[in-house]
Formats: sequence, structure tokens, C-alpha cells
Amino acid sequence: MTVRFRIDAVGLTTTDGPVEYQFTSDLTVLAGPTGVGKTTLLELIKFGFGTDAILAPVAVNHIESVSLDVWIGDERLRLTRSLDKAKRGTVRVTDLITEERRPDHHIGDKRQPSLNTLLMECLGLPDDMRAAAGGNSTREGARITFADILTYLYIPQSQINRDIAHSQENYREPKRRAVFELLFGLTDAEILALRSTISRLKGEIETADTQHSTVVQFLRDSGTSGREQAQLEFDLAEAAQAEAEDQLAKLRESLDPVSDRETRTLRDLLTDAERGLADTRAAHTDLARRHAEYTAEHRRVQADLDRLNRMREAGQRLADIEFTVCPRCMQSLRQRTAPANACRLCLQDDPVSANQELDQYEIRQLTEQLTEMEEQLAALTAQQDAVTGAIAERERLITHLNEILERRTAERITPRLQAFSDASQQVAKARADQEHWESILRQWDQVADLEAATNALRVQRETALSRLEQAQSVLEQRRTSLIAEMSEEFDATVRAMRIPTIVTAAIDDRKYLPVINGQVFSANNQLSGGVTTATQVAYWCSLLAVAMRHSETAYPAFLLIDSPRLALNTATNLTEATYRRLTTQVGVLPGRLQVIIADNELPDTYHNHYAQIVFDYDHPTVSTIEHPGPARVTTIHGEIDEADDA
Repeated sequence: MTVRFRIDAVGLTTTDGPVEYQFTSDLTVLAGPTGVGKTTLLELIKFGFGTDAILAPVAVNHIESVSLDVWIGDERLRLTRSLDKAKRGTVRVTDLITEERRPDHHIGDKRQPSLNTLLMECLGLPDDMRAAAGGNSTREGARITFADILTYLYIPQSQINRDIAHSQENYREPKRRAVFELLFGLTDAEILALRSTISRLKGEIETADTQHSTVVQFLRDSGTSGREQAQLEFDLAEAAQAEAEDQLAKLRESLDPVSDRETRTLRDLLTDAERGLADTRAAHTDLARRHAEYTAEHRRVQADLDRLNRMREAGQRLADIEFTVCPRCMQSLRQRTAPANACRLCLQDDPVSANQELDQYEIRQLTEQLTEMEEQLAALTAQQDAVTGAIAERERLITHLNEILERRTAERITPRLQAFSDASQQVAKARADQEHWESILRQWDQVADLEAATNALRVQRETALSRLEQAQSVLEQRRTSLIAEMSEEFDATVRAMRIPTIVTAAIDDRKYLPVINGQVFSANNQLSGGVTTATQVAYWCSLLAVAMRHSETAYPAFLLIDSPRLALNTATNLTEATYRRLTTQVGVLPGRLQVIIADNELPDTYHNHYAQIVFDYDHPTVSTIEHPGPARVTTIHGEIDEADDA
């Protein structure tokens, strides 16, 4: 029993208005010449599901968003995704059954709710499965997403005539096979988890083995054969340290100076001398400060006295000068009458004679101050000389006392200094040895821990391998039966379609790819373009036919094919056989399977067997945007726009 998967409608919001297409038939063909936008529409459908897509220039420049009305499992949803790079990271989801809008879903799995999770749940699949490569791989494997499921539903134009489900891309191989097994019930989430766990444990075991080898090599280089030897060396180093420290303590006791009366007296004298030296130096500093202050004041008073003398001398020189002409306006003053004791020039009282006594008083005051300051400076200088002498005397006394004390101490300590040094070195060496052997012991403990951890990992891996073998053995009979049925169906389909050059056809039981004439389809076993296309159709139809006959499968009943006629070219009979097979496939169980095909020229024989939407250059798929004409068609093959996988 396949899973319901239908696209009911595709809506485009363009810069010039909306465009909508309904898909009500089980088989719908989008017909039209190259360049009208058929592939553009299919890639927009892919983009709407949250995967990478090839976006044509008309889509990038003129389409704002794409909406898909889909029926997946029991869910009917409308998915709307913007083409704006700033907004395409989220998809608007509407429940078409309840007509309620759900929270926006994010592209990728870094943020929830995720569109990938939603679509996988609609298919009845967990979203946290991984596809481990197996063999020598030590990785858990890449996450299986809806984008991987879509490779079994959509055959793009770039793959139609050369590859099947990206089988020629080696990095996709583990996921391609895992998705096949998942869709046909040949594996489940538990088996995939066990495979991932086995690969991860293999990597952890290799890492633990490498660490173990590194530590063991280090221990071999250290010259120890086992932990017991390292423990013995550590104990010896610990005993040597204790013995050296005991000897050092005894030497310290013997080196303590005997406090005799003379030594105490000398130390007291030294202390008093040092204290007296400090006080004397402080007094010397204070005297120097006071001397500087008096010197500055002396200079100030001397400056005032010099100023008065200069003023008095200037007054005396100018007193006898009689101005006959005004120095400002140069007018004669001879005819001016001035009052007695007044200046003829300014007519103010003449102060020359009146201030002589005042000036003499001030000069005397300043002279006396200078004399007093000079006496104080002389006294300070004498005190400084005395203090300087006292400092020198105390320094000599301190030097003498220190020499006496050092001589007395040396006579007691010097004979034992070498023994003290030797004991200190023994303590240091014992401690270094102890640290070294302690490190060696930790390494031996790490070896034991690594061995235990590695053994535990091996037990876990063996357990996982056993569980995997049991789980796979349960499904092995089903695998054999299904692959045989697929091979039979594929061979019958190939014969019915009369695909040229193919004599025998089957499905490989491990790679799940076509086996043509005894060789597995691969990059080294290529068929011609038309034969590859017809083989593709036969392969996918065979898978769908088998899936629809078995209730245990989770295969979505949907197929999206882009341009099969492009490779078939003039092979009319093969084209008719291809469409005959497709119409037969959807007619077996009406309403169960949906097939959408984009193609160029269609065979006339089967026009009544499918719905057809016809496009041309006057009516392209993005009908609101004027087509530039066939001469200016730009194909989108190979121009991949960056988008995140769902």
C-alpha cells in the first residue's frame, strides 16, 4: 500500500498578477515547446517543498512566491514559500481541512517547527533517521530528509537520460539505498539507528585504540614494564624525599644562631643606629626645605628693595626737569600759570619732596628684613652641615656594626652551608622524581581506563551488530521476495515497451539499480540517451507497481517526470510505449497514483487518456509575464539557485 501523495494545485504570485494550475487528473501532461517554462514550473514545485531548485530568470525576477496545495497521507496542506532570499527561509502552512493557518515552518532542521519534520511526519516517517555508509566508515551518516524522498518522486531533465536517483554521485549512495529500503519496508528507524550506532562506535573504538597505543608507547619510552614497577619507583622517591627533608630540618636547627649577650647588644646598637639615621635624614630634609623657603623669600625682598631704589633714582633725575612743551600735543607751557607746589604739566600736587621720608622708611624696613633673613640662612646652613656630619657618622657606625655581626654569623653558618645546599638539592630531586613517577602511574591508570572503555565500546558494537543481524534477518526473506518481484516486473515492463538493445533486465539486490544485460547501471555502464530514458520510466513504473501491491510499503504514489521525449527524439515507437505504460499504470487503481509529465511533442494515440495543459510562447507557464520569444530563450539547465534543503 503506497502513501497518498498528490498535488492538487500550484499557484504563483507574480509581479503582474496570480497564476494557478489545477491537477485534478491522475495523469497530467504539461505540453509545449522548449523554453515556454515547463521545467521552470516543475522546479518551482520542488522549491515549494523546501528543497534546492533550479530557478529560471523569469522566476527570480518576476515570481514573488509559490503555493502548493498538496495531499500527503492524511494531511491536506497549502505550502507557500517566498522567492525573496530574505524570506525563503520559512514556509507558510495552511491546513486545508480545517482552513486554519499553522505556525510558519522553517527550512532546514536548525529551527523548529521544521518543514522537513512536517513532511516526513505526513509520510509516516521519523525525521531523525541517518544513513550510515557502513564498511570502514566511522560516521553516523547524513540525515535522511524529505529532499532525499523527493529524488524517488521527481525525475529532472538533467537526470532523465543519464542517471537514476543520483546513483552516479557517490556521496549520495548511502542515502539513496537507505531511502529505497525505507520506502519498501526493507529497513526501519531501528535498523538505521543501529547502523549509525555501529559506525559511530567503530570511530570511537579506533580513537580509543589510537590513544591506548600512544600512551603505551610513552610508557615503553619511560622504561617501565608495568604499573607495579612504577609504584615501587614512586615509593622510593617518596622515601628519599622524606629522608632529605628530615636532614634539612636538622641542619636548620643547627644553623639557628645562639643568642649570646654580645650579639644581642650589637643588634640593639644597630637598631638604635638605624633609627637615629632615619631621624637625622628626616631632620636634614626638613632643614633643606626651610633653607629653600628662606632663600626664595630673600630673593623676593631683595627684588622689592631694588625696585624702590630704581624708583627713587628715577624721581631724583626727573625732579629738576621743567617741561616747556606738552609731550602730547607739543603746545608751549611757558605762559601757563601753575599753583604753588603743583606740577606745571599736570597741575597736580608735586609729591617729590613729600614722599622722600616715606621711601626712606620702606627701604630701611626691607634692608632689615634682608639682614634678618641672611642671619637665619646662615644658621640653617650651619645646622645642615652639622646634620650632614651626623648622618655620615651614623652610616659609618651602622656599617661597622653590620660587619661585626656578619663576621660573627659567618663563623657559625659557613661550615654548614654546603651540607644545607646538598640537602636542599636532594629534596628537590626527590620531589621531581616523585612527580615523574606519579605521572607515569597516572598514565598506567589511563591505559587501564582506555582498555576498559575500548572493551565496553566493543561490547556495545558487538551487541549492536547482533541486534542488526537479527533485525535484518527478519526482513531478509521479504527483501528476497520483493527484489525478485521487482526484477520480474521490470523485465516484463522492459519487454512490453520493447526497449532496444536490452536483452535481460532485473533489479540488483544490494544497490537496487537496474541490471541491464547482466551489468548494473552505473557511470561505467551507460546506455544511449533514449534507452536510458525509457529504462528510467520502466524502472520507476516497476517500483510503483510493486509498491502498490504491498501494504507494508511507505512509497508515495506520485511521479514527476521532466521531458522524456527530449531524449527519445524521433523514436516514435518508444515514445508511444512510454506513454502507454504510464497511462496503464495510473489506470490500474484510479485515484491512487498521480503522474505529472512535462514534455515537448506528445503521441497522438493517447491524448484521451490524460489531462493536458498546453503552453506556447504566447501562453507560457508564467502567463502574466510576456515571453521574449523563441529566439531569446534562456534555458535554466545548470543554473542552480542556492536554497536550503528541507
